[in-house]
Amino acid sequence: MSDFSATRRFFDLPRGVIYLDGNSLGPLPRHAAQRVAGMMTAEWGTQLIRGWNDAGWMDLPARVGDRIAPLIGAAPGTVTMGDTLSIKVYQALDAALSLRPKRRVILSDTGNFPSDLYMAQGLIRTLNAGHELRVVAPEAVADAIDQDTAVLLLTEVDYRTGRLHDMADLTARARAAGALTVWDLAHSAGALPVDVARAGADFAIGCTYKYLNGGPGAPGFIYVAPEHVDRIHPALSGWLGHAAPFAFDATYRPAPGIHRLRIGTPPILGLTALDAALDVWDNVAMVDVRQASGALGDLMIREVATHCPDLTLASPADRTRRGSQVSFRHPQGYAIMQALIARGVIGDFRAPDLIRFGLTPLYIGPDDIRAAVAILAEILATRAWDHPDFHRRAAVT
Repeated sequence: MSDFSATRRFFDLPRGVIYLDGNSLGPLPRHAAQRVAGMMTAEWGTQLIRGWNDAGWMDLPARVGDRIAPLIGAAPGTVTMGDTLSIKVYQALDAALSLRPKRRVILSDTGNFPSDLYMAQGLIRTLNAGHELRVVAPEAVADAIDQDTAVLLLTEVDYRTGRLHDMADLTARARAAGALTVWDLAHSAGALPVDVARAGADFAIGCTYKYLNGGPGAPGFIYVAPEHVDRIHPALSGWLGHAAPFAFDATYRPAPGIHRLRIGTPPILGLTALDAALDVWDNVAMVDVRQASGALGDLMIREVATHCPDLTLASPADRTRRGSQVSFRHPQGYAIMQALIARGVIGDFRAPDLIRFGLTPLYIGPDDIRAAVAILAEILATRAWDHPDFHRRAAVT
């Protein structure tokens, strides 16, 4: 049984803050700063460039990938780290299209994160081969998979509402139609049990700064099913994805296995912080996280329904159909969220009218939910949100 009182002590949370935004940026693991400082002084500071060999920096993308692998149901040696999630979307999507050269449709849905769609649009322009991005409602995805579909590109958990796709079912449907799947796990990894191998996913990508608490700009990851990986010739054929980077060949030769999905020099500072953050999972079972986060979501939905009748639930009420977040609609959602943040309850806003709350039992408990809703109810009852400062839009919402 996971001890969430112990995991709460793992994080360095500011006093007086209820942090409900781990679905955007996880909090600082208490020992991560010390780990990074040690790397900078004991490794970079004293070993200098020798750190690539002596401190094992060159192997860090594979080592950290192997720590993430069990969190997404992947086998060792099938996940590697580096670059951003958007770059990993591009890599996975290009690789999938190359494996289905006679098909031209990329199928996605309106709940997908816009960046994924942007990367698909850019890839289509680059290939200039008649591909089409077909976007349907989330509920229509299953019926839209057909013989023209080359790739099904989906984010498992809708970033706005927390709506959860059935990965196993949709992957099976895609496979039956001869299509491949690319699953974005940005709001899944570290939030709910994922099993890409059992589901038969062909590709999966994700970020590590949300539920995995790797820090702002933490590197992304990519998974490729073993049956595909050695057939891929990466479009982004970077130096460190080469079979022999320090041979300095003029012609690209892909490295074996998942290593060919590496591109440029790995971000060692970011990987070091992420490696420290992943320590929390050594003593946590994902099934316990899922049970606890579902209970927190149910509690928040009940509390808001009782005390905040002006808000409309945007997330599925059924915990089995949502991820680890709950969202509500209000025409003044942005101002309401700014008023909440000013009172020490940190969530976020998504246009046009959604206020979102990430529910992470690693550091959030039932008392936090009750206290947050009480503050929210007071803000709504007194219209405290209707202050000019709270209507002023910042660059990040």
